[in-house]
This record gives sequence, C-alpha cells and structure tokens, in this order.
Amino acid sequence: MRFFAHAHFDFIGNRYKAYVLSAAAIGLGIAFALAWQLQRGSWLNYGVDFTGGTLVQVRFEQPTSVGELRGVVAPAFPGSEITRFGGENEFLVRAPGFEGDAAKVSDQVVARLRGGLPGREFSVARTEAVGPKIGGELQQKAVLAIIFSFAVTLIYLALRFEWRFGVAAIIATLHDILITLGLLAALQLEVSLPTVAAVLTIIGYSLNDTIIVFDRVRENLHRTGRREAFFDTLNRSINETLPRTTLTAGTTLAALLSLFLFGGAIIRDFALILIVGIAVGTFSSIFVASPALLEIEKRWPRPTKTGKPRSAASSVRTATMPGTARKPARG
Repeated sequence: MRFFAHAHFDFIGNRYKAYVLSAAAIGLGIAFALAWQLQRGSWLNYGVDFTGGTLVQVRFEQPTSVGELRGVVAPAFPGSEITRFGGENEFLVRAPGFEGDAAKVSDQVVARLRGGLPGREFSVARTEAVGPKIGGELQQKAVLAIIFSFAVTLIYLALRFEWRFGVAAIIATLHDILITLGLLAALQLEVSLPTVAAVLTIIGYSLNDTIIVFDRVRENLHRTGRREAFFDTLNRSINETLPRTTLTAGTTLAALLSLFLFGGAIIRDFALILIVGIAVGTFSSIFVASPALLEIEKRWPRPTKTGKPRSAASSVRTATMPGTARKPARG
C-alpha cells in the first residue's frame, strides 16, 4: 500500500477512456441479451426459482453427453433444458412442468433416463421444484428489492451529503448492475435466488466504496473552502482513498477467488458474479461515480457563500495535481 500512499493519478482526466470501456461492456451485454431473446425468448437464463418447474441434478458413472440426455428427456418433457454441471458426467435437468410434487416429476425424469439409457448407472444428487406463481412473485420482489435499495440510498445520501452525491452514486450503481446482468447474459449463468443475493451484495459493496470517496470529497471541500477547482478536489479525494480502496478490493477478491476455485460447482457461479461485480464496483467508484458528480456540478453548480451559483468554469481543472509542476505560460 506504500505505492499508493502519495499517489497523484489523473483519474478524472482519463474519464473518457473509462466511458468507452464501460460503454463497450454494457453494449456487449445488451447484444448477448438480445441474441438470447431472439433465440430462446428470454433475456436471461432464469432458473426454476423464477420460471417455475422442476430441477433434477443427476450424476452418471459412465461417460454421457448432453445430447444423449436431451434425446431421452425432451420427448417426454417438451421445453426442458439440460446443462452440464460440476463434474464431467454431472448434469442439471430442468423440466418446465410442475404438478405440485417435486418427487413425482423427479421420478418421471429418472424413469425416462433409466429406460432411454440402459446400462448407465447414475444417482440423483438433488431435486427442487417451484410453482409458476411463486416464480412470478420472486421476480417482482427481486426487482422491488433493488428499486427500494436505490430509493433508500438516494434519500440517505441527500440527507447526509447533497442530492447530487446521491444521483451520482445511483448512476454508478446502475452501471454495475448493467455490466453484471450483461455477464449473466453472455455466459448464460442461471438466475436464481443466490444470484439475486449476489447482485444485492454488489450494490452494497459499490455504494459503500462510492460513499467512502464522496466522504473524502466533502471533507476536502470544507477544508479548502471550495477555492480549489472541483476537478482537482475529485482527483485529490480519489487518490487519498486509493490505498483503502485497493486493500479492500484486493482482500475481497482474494477470498472470492478461493471460493471460485475450491468452493465446488454449486457456489462457483455465485463467486464468479461477485468477483466481476466487486471489480466493476471498484472501477465505477473511481471512473463513473466521481465523473458523474463532476458532470452534475457543471450543469447545476452549487451556490457560493454569496448565494450566487458557481460558474461552470469553476468545475474544470484550474490547478495542477499536488506534486506536479505547472507548465510555464506561453508568450
């Protein structure tokens, strides 16, 4: 962390490069989501928690392919999906039918597999079932949970800081959610209740990281009496919190990487979503939240002590970063 103890990086000056990177990531996610919508009629790979149906996880002793299982299960369960899970011969069978008894549907799937694949030994690792009505309610509650978190965050930051800080934090958080959803669409990771928990965790982490930077911005504004250009205040604040940001993100990612590598197949997708989300959340607190705050300041300047709004020119850089030399004036 000593490397970042006296950092003077021009993060805000490089914000347009970050905009291009974020736009490319969000654009790819939207492209994948549209492709899956046209191909399968669904933006994301919703699990049975949301769509309703029965999930059966089977583990074969002999080498088996997805195509073989699909040829056996699909005629009896139209619309079913079969994906490889965990080990080489471990699969998830998702049947859209739901009859109120998961065990009954599971028995039908098992009977189909035994009849269609004679001589193949396998075991049933787990069975889950949820009705379509419950699935619809879960989708609605998941969206409401995210919207409610945004509303509470905006109110808190408006009271604790200023309304402009709250708006900038929400913009950064929306950026993180869009990229995370793009990852889900690109890799077709199953969207289940643990996925919602991962997204809410990412929201909390990103907001916390952003608030740390904004708190330092507020301190620097009070300390300098707002005589320093807002551009330079933002850069100074990001650099001063950079050791804390790097340490927090590094330790969190190290723990998540361990879960991804050694946690097993059940938790691997959850860990992957968090790894990407934490990395994107750290990126957005530096290159999205603070630049958004700068753009808001340019359009709606805060009033000065005399009550008059600050000019837009006062928001741009008028001084060099600490530790750098000014260029001599020409002429």
